[in-house]
Formats: sequence, C-alpha cells, structure tokens
Amino acid sequence: MQEVLSLLAKEETGDWELETGENESLAARLQQIAPSEDQPQPAALPELPEGSVSVASAFYVERSPIESRCYETILHPGSLIRIKAPRQMGKTSLMARILHEAQRQGYKTVPLSFQLADGKVFADLDKFLRWFCASIGRRLRLPNRLEDYWDEIFGSKDNCTAYFEEYLLENITTPLALGLDEVDCVFQHPQIASDFFGLLRAWHEDAKNRDIWKKLRLVVVHSTEVYIPLSINQSPFNVGLPIELPEFSPQQVYNLARSHGLDWGHVQVEQLMAMVGGHPYLVRLALYHIRRQDIILEQLLQTAPTEAGLYGDHLRRHLWNLEQHPELSAAMKEVVAESGGVRLESVQGFKLHSMGLVKLQGNECSPRCDLYYQYFRDRLRVG
Repeated sequence: MQEVLSLLAKEETGDWELETGENESLAARLQQIAPSEDQPQPAALPELPEGSVSVASAFYVERSPIESRCYETILHPGSLIRIKAPRQMGKTSLMARILHEAQRQGYKTVPLSFQLADGKVFADLDKFLRWFCASIGRRLRLPNRLEDYWDEIFGSKDNCTAYFEEYLLENITTPLALGLDEVDCVFQHPQIASDFFGLLRAWHEDAKNRDIWKKLRLVVVHSTEVYIPLSINQSPFNVGLPIELPEFSPQQVYNLARSHGLDWGHVQVEQLMAMVGGHPYLVRLALYHIRRQDIILEQLLQTAPTEAGLYGDHLRRHLWNLEQHPELSAAMKEVVAESGGVRLESVQGFKLHSMGLVKLQGNECSPRCDLYYQYFRDRLRVG
C-alpha cells in the first residue's frame, strides 16, 4: 500500500522517473496482491443443506436434461411425472422447481406431503380420501364441501373422484399441478395403498378422453418402489414420465465447490468423491463446513466413517433403520464383507438400494460409497 501511495504522490508531482528494475518489481508485487481471475468467488453465503433446496438458491445443481424434460412434460394435458430416488437426493427440490415452472405458466399449484397426515388418517380408506380432498381444497382456498359430495351409497373412491371432477377442478379456470411428496408413507399401509394408487391411475387414464381431467397434472415423489400387489393396469408406477435422480458427476461437484468459494482442483474433488461418491447431501454438507472453516478436507476424510465425524447423524440413522429389520442388517453385512459385488435375494437388494446404501450392477449389490463400506464393516462387526 505504501508503494501505491508513493506512486500516487509521484503522479501529483509529475515525478515518474523510476528505474526500469523498480518498475518491474513494483508491477510484480501489484500482480501478487491483485485478485486472480481464476480465484472462485462464492455465488452466495453458504447454505446449510437441510431439507429441500429453495427455488431461489444459488446452490441447486441441475442434472440436465432432467429439469427441462420435467418442465416440458408438466405442460402436457393429464401428465404424470414420477420422481424416484433414495432420501436426500433432491427429489423434493426438483418437485418444487417443476411446480414453480407450472406456476410461471399460470397454473394453480399444490404441493402436498403425506407426512402432514396424522397416523390415524391412514387407518381407513374413507378417512384418508376425505383428508386428501380437504387438504387440496384448503390449499386452493376453496371452502370444504365434502358433505355435499360424499354419499355413503357410493364408495370412497367414487366420492373422491366426484369431489375433484365436480368441485375442485370445476372451480379453477387453469390447470392444476399437484405435487405429492413422501408417497412412501402410503406404501406402509397396504389396506389403502392399492385403492389410492389405482385411483391416481384411473384419473390419468381419464385425462386421455375427458377435458376436465386434462386439467390435472401429477408429480409423484417417492423413495421406494411399490412392493404391494398392484395390477399392471391399476398401477400409476408404470405410466407417465419416470425420473430417477443420479448422483452428482465430478464436474458438478467441482462447479459446486467453486460456487462455495473453494479454490479446489480435481484432486480435492476426487478425494471427496472417493469417500462419499456424488451423493448430493453428503457433498453439500462437506462443502458447507469446509467453506465455513469448521473443518479441513483431510480431517473430514479421516473421521468421515465414524460417528464422531461430520456424517455421524446420517450414519446412525441408517444403522437404526437396519436394526429395525434384522434381515436387511444381515444382507448389508454380507455386502460389506466382500470386496466385490454380492448377489442378494431380490427383495433385500431392492430395499437396500431404495435406502441408498448399495448400488446395483446387474444382479449384484455393492456398497454405494466407501463411507458406507467402512462404517458398516465396523458397526456390523465384519471380519
């Protein structure tokens, strides 16, 4: 700074007779203190990754061409989009962006999470469908008129259909984009699941021939596939646009690190991905804490597969889930006991994959990332 001030003083006095070597030395020093064009600048203040990523967030990572296909599909009359991925992979964040795009096109939009329903709602189909209709009506700011359309002479599914057809859809002038989140909650109740999902399929089929149902656009979000008996002609899970969210690529992790203001090269990206793969939540959690200087990458990698590390809560949740199902715990133990792929029973492999713990290569399962391999080898007492 003294040198800069000296130059300014020389400018005022007209005394610019510096020796050539002095000029070059000063230029070199100024170059060192000037910000490098390659130095990453954070796009925004780091966000702690929890829940869905807001539509306005600078840290949402697009997984092209998934978003553009969904935005195009939601504009089709009677469309159905099915988003499937393990927990914390970005399903709800994608749903929010699809609904936002629909809203930009002038549609009515309703996001509905089944986690909002009380446990007793799932005990009976009639009670569940009443809750479903009333919840959507409330979000559309329409008065509750269930008693006018619910007639015990007809079945619950017919009453629900009439409520949508003659009241909810009839009283809006634009299409309705309905996002159904945490559909897994329904899977846990087979006594209502088959009827409810059969109803969604029937509405989707009606949209091919009836204008009133063309107004309904569905986005269904779930972590697991339907493992309940459903007729192929009654399931909504074999029609519409299927979306399976992939992990982040190395380039996406690199770009995300730069947007956090981290001057990372491909070496650091490879080191992090060697531990957690491209799991969106695990990657973002690491970048957040490294950017906040809570931890350095080397320390994170050393403690990651332990309960004292950054991912302790995440790992304990998975362990607790396995302990509730001894057959899955035994299957996971078998997977981490081998260095290569393991052939499991179909249902066990499917459930571990749906939990996000393993990846499928043909008919064989292997740990999804080194984090799970190391942690579960220790906690399940392998070897």
